[in-house]
Amino acid sequence: MAFHPETLKKSDYECRLLRARSAARLLVLAICLVLSACHQAAKQNIEAKISFTQVPEWNTGDRDEDDVIEGTVSGARQGQQMVLYSKCGRLWWLQPLLASPFTAILPDKAWRNEVHPGTEYAALLVDSSYRPAAVLRQLPGRGGAVAQVAVARGQAKSSSFFIDFSGFKWRVRFRPSDRGGTSNPYNPENVYTDRTGALHLQIVDRNQRWTCSEVKVTRSLGYGTYSFTVEDTSRLDPSLVFGIFTWDYSTDEQHNREFDINITRWGDPDNKNAEFTLQPTFLPSNVSRFAAPAGKLIHTIVWEPGRITMTTSRADGPARGTAVSKHVFTSEVPTPGSESVRMAFYVYWQGKRGPSGLKHRAEVVVDRFEFLP
Repeated sequence: MAFHPETLKKSDYECRLLRARSAARLLVLAICLVLSACHQAAKQNIEAKISFTQVPEWNTGDRDEDDVIEGTVSGARQGQQMVLYSKCGRLWWLQPLLASPFTAILPDKAWRNEVHPGTEYAALLVDSSYRPAAVLRQLPGRGGAVAQVAVARGQAKSSSFFIDFSGFKWRVRFRPSDRGGTSNPYNPENVYTDRTGALHLQIVDRNQRWTCSEVKVTRSLGYGTYSFTVEDTSRLDPSLVFGIFTWDYSTDEQHNREFDINITRWGDPDNKNAEFTLQPTFLPSNVSRFAAPAGKLIHTIVWEPGRITMTTSRADGPARGTAVSKHVFTSEVPTPGSESVRMAFYVYWQGKRGPSGLKHRAEVVVDRFEFLP
């Protein structure tokens, strides 16, 4: 078959045009890839910044105590975490524990943990490959797995609020907590001790909001017997919760080492008003509900390796010392870490309905706390 010369010329022209267009597209694509790579590199090379929003006091005293340290970080990459140190003498000590060396960065770019006191405090932003040393003579510089380092001197006075009760130092909560199904506010003015030394935890309406109370021992006590003598709580509003519990701020392992004695009806007047629990509570065997009677009661927790025994008994009257309820947990029992024992008095919210029937301020009085190792 013969081809006309004009047809050949036209076909050749179209081929050259297609090749030119393809080359142009490839050039544009290459430029886009280069720009994208530059953008990603620039994004990754943004210098991270660490800020402190709360720093413990300058203190070389009791190394068993702890206080809150917190801050924010900008420019952190996915997978990075914080590593904290406190300085005592000439050495930097990893915080809060060797077994819990990392502090998570929260979705709002904040980070917080509890550390032992020192004269200076350091926060390192590190990659997941970083393996922190237990003790350092000198902090690492930026580079490699360390993205940023920040140091703050201890404050002249802690930003936390403290109260002495039953021979122990307790830190009083002042930040909101979602314990109770919503963000309940807490006010240190709701907590005080009276002339007899009894601890008062209150729920008070302040500026048309129910403010709650919480205290925690400033050290980890570990295995032993915890005993709380509490005045009558049988008339608490169904929407209120008085909780005695342990909580480990430093890790979410072992369910934050939490176990509880709760005095509450969880918003339902027909519920029994007390329970012994061990996390996770979605396991039926980890919850034991019972009816706590009127009058002064003693709530006792005996924490041993592989075993937790909880008992509520009468504290006065002819039946003094008689057990009201007792339960033994032998599975999911946590081991000691950086946990602390706490008492909280807060509002339980039932979705958008809020606390049903809560119209007046309320109070729980704890006569004394005892611990035997």
